[in-house]
Amino acid sequence: MKYILLSTITCPECGHRKDETMPTDACQFFYECELCGKVIKPKLGDCCVYCSFGTVKCPPIQEGTDCCGN
Repeated sequence: MKYILLSTITCPECGHRKDETMPTDACQFFYECELCGKVIKPKLGDCCVYCSFGTVKCPPIQEGTDCCGN
């Protein structure tokens, strides 16, 4: 299966948006906004910052499996 690896993360603090390439071998639990410096974490029930604040869900979720065992 081919995954979409490019996701645009939007900072919930300042609204800054940035295209990022998602890792395929690990979950990303923290992300620091380059504009305001806020470190964001996934929302309750989400496995990673891409699932909470990205335009595309992480590869395991795209595949239909649990992300990092969550």
